[in-house]
Order: sequence, then C-alpha cells, then structure tokens
Amino acid sequence: MAKGISRQRIVEAALELLDSDGIDALTARALAQRLGVRAPALYWHVSSKQEILDEMGTEVRRRMARTLAEQPEPRDWREGLAGYARVIRGELLAHRDGARTFSGTRVTDPDILRSQQQWMDRWTQTGLPTEHGTAAVQLVTALVVGFVIEEQMLASTDHSLLVETDEVAAADVPLVREGAAHLRSDPDARFEEYLDVVLTGIAVRYAGDRGAGS
Repeated sequence: MAKGISRQRIVEAALELLDSDGIDALTARALAQRLGVRAPALYWHVSSKQEILDEMGTEVRRRMARTLAEQPEPRDWREGLAGYARVIRGELLAHRDGARTFSGTRVTDPDILRSQQQWMDRWTQTGLPTEHGTAAVQLVTALVVGFVIEEQMLASTDHSLLVETDEVAAADVPLVREGAAHLRSDPDARFEEYLDVVLTGIAVRYAGDRGAGS
C-alpha cells in the first residue's frame, strides 16, 4: 500500500483541489501531484475518479448532516424542508463548482441514510405523508442543485442571456432583457422566492393544504 496517504487524505486533497482550481482540473495526475505521490498510488485506496467523487460527495453530505443536526427542531415539515434546502445550498456554495461536482454522486456512509431517516420521521409527524416525503425531498433538492449551478456560473462569468447580434437586438426582446436583469438580482432573495413556490406546491399536492399561499 502506498505510504503517506490515506483514503481520507485523498478526499481532503480532492476538495482542496476543487476549491482552488475547479472541477475540470480535478484529475488523478493533479490530485497525485498535490499529495506528493505518483498517480498509480491513488488506486491503492480508490478505484476510479468516480469513487473519489462519491467520497467527496459523501464528505460534503456528512457536513450537511452535522449542520442539520444543530438546527432547532422545526415546527412542521415545511419549516424542516426549508431549513434542509438552505443547508444544502450553503454547503454547495462553500465549494467551487459544488453543485456540478456533488449532484449525482453516491452515498458511501450508511450513517448519512440514518440521519435522513430522522429528518423524514420529523416531517411525516408534522403533516407530510410518508408516501410523499421522498418526492418532496427530491423536488427541493432539485431546486437547490439547479439554482446553485446557475448561481455559481453567473458569479464566475460575465454570462448574459442576450447575445448582442444584428439578428437579435436588445430592443427587440424587452421581456427577455427584463428577465435577464432579474437573474442578476439578489440571489438570496430569488432563492427564497423559488423555495416558497416549491414548498407551496408541495403543500397543495402532497399535504392537502388547499389554502397554501392564500
């Protein structure tokens, strides 16, 4: 076995490399160089880049679980899901390309599933039927991941929805221009707005709250 490194140290170095250089720079060669070993030495501990990504994603989920465990007891499922969404967003934003990197990775630590069981139990006890709980979590997670991907992209580039060409002048698409400006507004406020819309939809469809949002 290669001396001087461990599975945990590989994950830590991979997160450091991600934060400094981004997901496109996360290669076995670059990771080995950061650790001061040759690339083949990594494969004593991990079998592939996907396994490294899975371990990175699992470590990030551990941090999410610890943060969620420190939150006050939610009054109901809606408050619980909102807190869950904010914690996920915060942890993804803590890492460069966080949403792109960790979405779709597999959980390798069963304790994370046990913590998820506790959240689900709380939420079902406050009005969200068990059969709809998983769908609600997936919807909220999808919102967070998609939002953060766009948020991080907009923060790192001079991205615009408008392409200034002779064929499409800005004056010809005033509504698109207005929409593009909205994307440049306060991301925290936009996130809370979108989260409220999703939670209201879950309340109506899954929790039977026909007065939600009224």
